[in-house]
Amino acid sequence: MTSPGRCDTRRFSRRDALLPVVVRAAGNRVEAGLRLNTADLSEGGVFLRSDLLFEVGESLSLEIPLAAGETLAARGRVAWVTRGGAGETPAGMGIEFEKLSPQDRRRLTQSLRQLAQPAGRKSA
Repeated sequence: MTSPGRCDTRRFSRRDALLPVVVRAAGNRVEAGLRLNTADLSEGGVFLRSDLLFEVGESLSLEIPLAAGETLAARGRVAWVTRGGAGETPAGMGIEFEKLSPQDRRRLTQSLRQLAQPAGRKSA
């Protein structure tokens, strides 16, 4: 969803997805992370719903659950934030993935394909 007056410059199509993601500020030595929910996910990034917002440009470590019980460990950068409001995108952050390995990108792509399929249908 694009906010009024905001140009959509995404390179990858997004899939609606409600997934619990563990988020840590990169370099943070604290073991525990924040658990935030996604609103959507793509090969290029994720939107995390949250009233607690990191700064634009801040690097984050993400643990994203994928199909078949796998977890994708990714690094991302806060690309934009919104405080939400009536009729707008909910409060949260747009995160752009950084340096996904080819193997991790394939795993993410496969998981996105499964999200796109109607319920009850298995991929080949």
